[in-house]
Amino acid sequence: MKIKHVVLLHIILLLFSFAEVLGKLASSEEFFSMKFILIYGGMIGVLVLYAFFWQQILKRMPLVFAYANKAVTVLWGLVFGVLLFGEQITVKKILGVVLVGIGILVYSIGESHARE
Repeated sequence: MKIKHVVLLHIILLLFSFAEVLGKLASSEEFFSMKFILIYGGMIGVLVLYAFFWQQILKRMPLVFAYANKAVTVLWGLVFGVLLFGEQITVKKILGVVLVGIGILVYSIGESHARE
């Protein structure tokens, strides 16, 4: 598996995380207001792009590897929460992100050694 495919996977997962940001923004608007419809439509557009690129990346790597890396969206959720919504970073949140990151690394390293 090429490193460029792993980088592309993580860019796609960042895009997926951004859809959740748009969902949260839409939830703060009045239901069916013009602003709600535009933000929600943007979220759907981002999810369509994500679905297209997800299918393309699956042509280039095993599903189990790609899906295991999907957990990185926890990190992006924390980053977006802090930067865009002023949420607080707690020790528990950091510990959770670190554990998820370690899990992804352990799986990715194990997967690469299994192929050798």
